[in-house]
Amino acid sequence: MKRRSFLLACGSTAFAASGSSTLRIGQIGTEHAHAAGKMVAMRSLTELWEVVGVTGPEGYEGVKSMTEEELLAVPDLKAVAVETRVEASCATARRGIEAGKHVHLDKPGALKHDEFKSMRLEAEKRGLTVQMGYMLRYNPAFELLFQAVREGWLGEITEIDAAMGKLANGSTRGAIRKLEGGGMFELACHVMDAVVTILGKPQSVTGFSTPTRDDGVQDNQMAVLKYAKATAVIRCNHTDPFGGPRRRFNVTGTEGTFEIVPLESGKVNLSITKARGSYKKGAQSFQLDVPKDRYAAEFVDLAKIVRGEKKHAWDAAHDIAVHETVLRAAGVWK
Repeated sequence: MKRRSFLLACGSTAFAASGSSTLRIGQIGTEHAHAAGKMVAMRSLTELWEVVGVTGPEGYEGVKSMTEEELLAVPDLKAVAVETRVEASCATARRGIEAGKHVHLDKPGALKHDEFKSMRLEAEKRGLTVQMGYMLRYNPAFELLFQAVREGWLGEITEIDAAMGKLANGSTRGAIRKLEGGGMFELACHVMDAVVTILGKPQSVTGFSTPTRDDGVQDNQMAVLKYAKATAVIRCNHTDPFGGPRRRFNVTGTEGTFEIVPLESGKVNLSITKARGSYKKGAQSFQLDVPKDRYAAEFVDLAKIVRGEKKHAWDAAHDIAVHETVLRAAGVWK
């Protein structure tokens, strides 16, 4: 999909029911860091979704526990949310696709690119949606950013600067140690998805890793994505005591700059060379309303897609490009 056409498809998602009946969905796995939050989001959207069950080592009160085979055999099941460990996520998604279900697949999707690419293309061949769990896609500040880019508010994009870090505790460090790509692979994939949404697949990717300890954890990483007329620099620091407040996403072009900081706060610093819509020429800062549930909009959009009311804005080609870029940035694929 061409970049402009892609961005035109990335519109706002209204929190409203559509259609007269709910859709059936289940969750496979409870191990992912987002698993509990995704379940809360699905269960809150009672006008859209009926959560029929969950599989995994730990269940949720009020939700029927079952095996994966039992869940996939539930009559009229439309979709599954895959919230397993990343090691098992792609194969799990593939089984859901082969059972004819739409899939919400939490990030980053797979350890191996060939496996991810094959799964994603199989879904597209079958006319099924794989919605990656990149919640920034539905954050109001990022929705406005995508609008600003597609409508040319910022002119030709020349640079993107992004950071997504945290102060990792012992448990998190242990989990990152097990991943070849470290924190860049596990966490910074969120902002990588936004970069590729705006600029497409980069011409080249150079990753850097400068660990702060000798415990085998890649806890301090950076990547440079090169484009024909732009560069994107992404940092992922798991030793930052103020990692949350410092998370940011800044896009600069020949006619303006759009900065989101902190990342999910809805706080925007916008500077533009001419008035655009309701925004004046020059520098301004404002606060957008951000829903309390960071995941609900994903499942509102998924319901519209399953009902056939719209196409998913992020197609297989995009997701495959993001996965490859993340692996290259994390130093896994050179």
